Amino acid sequence: MEIKIDKMNLTDLDKISNILNTDFDDFWNYNIFKTELENKNSKYIVAKIDNEIVGFAGIWIAIDEAHITNIVTKKIYRKQGIGKILLENLIILSNKLHLHSITLEVKQSNIPAIKLYEKYGFENLGIRKNYYKGKEDAIIMTKLLSNK
Repeated sequence: MEIKIDKMNLTDLDKISNILNTDFDDFWNYNIFKTELENKNSKYIVAKIDNEIVGFAGIWIAIDEAHITNIVTKKIYRKQGIGKILLENLIILSNKLHLHSITLEVKQSNIPAIKLYEKYGFENLGIRKNYYKGKEDAIIMTKLLSNK
């Protein structure tokens, strides 16, 4: 299974628009995502297998910092390392952009994701109370990048 990483564009979004909430997660709707892709301070990538979009991830850029907005894998492709590949590519992209650090929030209950982030050098900075839909706390994690 060869996974290809590309810059995400509006054509990619159109390809997944009808399955965005069912096959991925109900994180954003089409219009919000479209606005993200048109924002010059946002960068998104897609993971493809045989031209099928199986995952996507993005960052917001503020001065010299990246903030991971999401890393999402299509439900039927989860637990196959696609999230790890997307994370690695966000780190590479952030280094190429000469950013100083990457920050993210992760559900406190998402132990596999937390362990993945720790493996890549992210450190726990604290908690955002009731961050997810006003119900679940988020752990704030950050990683300093090596290019500065």
